[in-house]
Amino acid sequence: MTIDAKTPDEYISKLPEDRKQAVSKLRKTVQQNLPDGFEECISYKMIGYVVPHSLYPDGYHCNPKLPLPFINIASQKHFVALYHSGIYADKNLMNWFVGEYPKYVKTKLDMGKSCIRFKKVETIPYDLIAELCQKMTPKDWISLYEKNIKK
Repeated sequence: MTIDAKTPDEYISKLPEDRKQAVSKLRKTVQQNLPDGFEECISYKMIGYVVPHSLYPDGYHCNPKLPLPFINIASQKHFVALYHSGIYADKNLMNWFVGEYPKYVKTKLDMGKSCIRFKKVETIPYDLIAELCQKMTPKDWISLYEKNIKK
């Protein structure tokens, strides 16, 4: 499910009714808990949180014209997704998240390398997502990105 939007508000306005509230609450959770320095935008046709060029002029190695991506929120065909690049790059963060998840949600974690899938929006663990968002500053992410991902 691709949504063509220029702003996060427009993105949410184009969602099916059953997804608007969950994606809005997920967005608010991320906004309220990310450390200062990340910027909200539309990134890869999703709501994105990036390290802006003003903090990291090199940008994203795949396309240096783009700011360094960190978190994305998307409404996909069968689920709402939270993409968190820090989980992909930091094994300790991944292990922490996987260990904490069952304390918040009774269903099995559905996760890819950086994608956390929520097939039932009523099971999104907003408090856990809030805590996850607080664990990495833009400076931390830049260091980890340069160490583990950027080649």
